[in-house]
Parts: sequence; C-alpha cells; structure tokens
Amino acid sequence: MNTHTNRGVIASTQGSTLADILERVLDKGIVIAGDISISVGSTELLNIRIRLLISSVDKAKEIGINWWESDPYLNSQTRTLLTTNQQLQERVASLEAELRSLKVLNPINHQNAGD
Repeated sequence: MNTHTNRGVIASTQGSTLADILERVLDKGIVIAGDISISVGSTELLNIRIRLLISSVDKAKEIGINWWESDPYLNSQTRTLLTTNQQLQERVASLEAELRSLKVLNPINHQNAGD
C-alpha cells in the first residue's frame, strides 16, 4: 500500500511580515511620546517626559535630525579634533610654565620690557 501525501506550505497574503512592518516604520517614522509623573498628595516628586522617534537615517536627516554627525563619541573626525585640542592645550600650558620660569630667572629684563 503506497500512500503519498502532499504537504504544501501555506503562505499568508493578507498579513504583513515583520520585515514589511519594520520597513514601513523606518520609511515613514514613528513617534512615541509619554509623560510619567510621581506625586504624593499635591506635591510632584518626579516628572519624566519621554519622546522617542524611530526612523531611518535618511528620514531623520530629511526632518532635520542629525545629532550623531557632531557627537564626539560617534564621529571619528571629532575625536581627532578633541585629541588635537587636548595636545594644544598641553603645549600652551607648557609654554606658559616656561615663560613664568624665565620671568623668575630674569626679573629685571621683564620689568624693563613692561615699561
């Protein structure tokens, strides 16, 4: 007795997949907003305002949000500038210390130069 059963994969054409929903959310963007307030009697102890925007990078730039481009922890060029700035500040401090030591060694010339 030979029994052969066909089991086909049933696909849903009505529903959306997670990828479709994610693509739609990132394309259009979604804002979630809420307020949390903790009070005792009429005294407010804590108030938290939550604003969450979920979108693609392109959509965020389109609506004028691009904070990650100037964030020093996310932008390698900014890190380089911060490092260079720190090195320059150290050099200036070193030169100022050297200038103070020269003034101490030769106070007469310093007084005459200031007149």
